Amino acid sequence: MDKEAAYFQQVDDKVQCLLCPHKCILSNGEIGICNVRYAHDNTLYTMVYNRLAAVHVDPVEKKPLYHFYPGSLVLSVGTVGCNMQCAFCQNWEISQIEGQDAVGSMFDVTAETIVDRALKSDCLGVAYTYNEPTVFYEFMVDIAKKVKAAGLKNVMVTSGYINPEPLASLLPYIDAFSVDMKGFTESFYRHETKASLAPVLASIKQMYNAQKHIELVNLIVPHQNDDEQSFMEMIHWIKEHLGKRTVLHLSRYFPAFRMDDEPTPFAVMHHFQQLAKKSLDFVYLGNMRESADTICPVCGALLLSRNEYQVLAHNISSAGRCEKCNEPIIHKYIP
Repeated sequence: MDKEAAYFQQVDDKVQCLLCPHKCILSNGEIGICNVRYAHDNTLYTMVYNRLAAVHVDPVEKKPLYHFYPGSLVLSVGTVGCNMQCAFCQNWEISQIEGQDAVGSMFDVTAETIVDRALKSDCLGVAYTYNEPTVFYEFMVDIAKKVKAAGLKNVMVTSGYINPEPLASLLPYIDAFSVDMKGFTESFYRHETKASLAPVLASIKQMYNAQKHIELVNLIVPHQNDDEQSFMEMIHWIKEHLGKRTVLHLSRYFPAFRMDDEPTPFAVMHHFQQLAKKSLDFVYLGNMRESADTICPVCGALLLSRNEYQVLAHNISSAGRCEKCNEPIIHKYIP
């Protein structure tokens, strides 16, 4: 049976969802933009509680998180649906499908079962990923509480398109966030994601103020969000509001979903990395099949070398400090 949603209110004879900034107002039987929340008898329900579309043990670097317990494994879980509609979506098979169509392909599972598998798989914890975790908020919270009780970590891979109140209730349980910044203009968000930039920036600042580990991701899509001026405005915003030590992952676009443009040229990826490095200490390239080393920004020592998802430690302590100059660099390192 579907579960009553956590955040909604009645508006006359309709129901308004309060989980994300879309604030969908739904008549009886209507489904929200996320494709997994619907109105029935003046109540909002989620159709993905206790249901998963994907579960897998992954390196934490795959989220991507490079400075949060590098070398560890996490149990990745996801359902279906998303509250954005990116034409270039890389996970469109599950994120852009209607929940009613996907229910038959999902499988039922309990939070206890997920925690048990994470423990048996020697995982650092659980990552809520694959599709946008905000849309399975209630299930994520219930899992996260049990993960915390078991002494494990919670990771949320998200677009950050969530309202302040539900995010505030979630923050005590999430240890690290990988946030996908789609671009840095309202027009891009409005036209290409059917969402808005301002709430994403507010969410990131809310995570930062809660002293959570944050790594940012920017998928560079040719002719869509590869404008150098707006890119540098994003870099300056990151430095000003989050600090120059904030980790940024620049990911290479590949044709997917409704876009068949050629992949982002390697030269463009390297150019934007060099631009970002003028302001930020840690800028990595993703979807490139090349090394992504972590270098101490103080003394220049090689700390971690990476070959895809294989991580090798060089001059890094288990506490995440550079062994040459004792500078704190990463959250922790687990050999």
